Amino acid sequence: MASESSRPIVRSSTVSRPADSIPSSTKGPVVCVFCGSSSGTSPTHRAAAKSLGETFHKHGIHLVYGGGTVGIMGEIARTIVSLSGPDSVSGIIPNPLVQFEQEGRPGTASAQNGCSIDENVYGRMTVVPDMHTRKQLMAQKVMEGGPGSGFVALSGGYGTLEELMEVITWNQLGIHEKGIVVYNVEGYYDGLIQWVRTAVSAGFIAPGNAGILVEALDAEEVVRELKEYKVAEGRFNLDWTQK
Repeated sequence: MASESSRPIVRSSTVSRPADSIPSSTKGPVVCVFCGSSSGTSPTHRAAAKSLGETFHKHGIHLVYGGGTVGIMGEIARTIVSLSGPDSVSGIIPNPLVQFEQEGRPGTASAQNGCSIDENVYGRMTVVPDMHTRKQLMAQKVMEGGPGSGFVALSGGYGTLEELMEVITWNQLGIHEKGIVVYNVEGYYDGLIQWVRTAVSAGFIAPGNAGILVEALDAEEVVRELKEYKVAEGRFNLDWTQK
């Protein structure tokens, strides 16, 4: 998909744009990664998460993620914190998921910020009441980031796909113009990429919006595509600042 067009989450009206008082060019990149709380059946998926974490450290990228401690989520967070420290990762997790995740899992630290997840292992945690607030806050952090900020999808299930599709839609509607990249590990997202092409040919996605979603095949390419991301020509330049 990325080879055929220019490379290019938030809950619409509830997400404000970055403050004008601090130019985004003076800030570092902030990247939100959507991914599974499972590791998958192939070790390549976990290895890709580790590689992406190492690459984020190399490029000074701040990670925003869903706050999980297991699966691919836990792998990328642990990797970055081990290299860059806990301040390099922002985990945002709804309270019900904290309880669900930690049930029967030993080794968590005492409560920090109302959360039992060890911040020295998984980064700074923010506990929110629900899923909508989680997505709003994750997107807000990305929109306030500097050049190279954006959204990345590693392998995952229903939740990963839902989060990915929402930020794609918001990009199309003009709510944000940050890059959106799928890290396509072992062809995991081949079906999604083909679906976009099919939707374009069937007239449900405008050709000028086919490049909103960009494919990357390795961690360095993920970072490069975010840095070089070009806003799709067909997106709607709607005004979302009016209340």
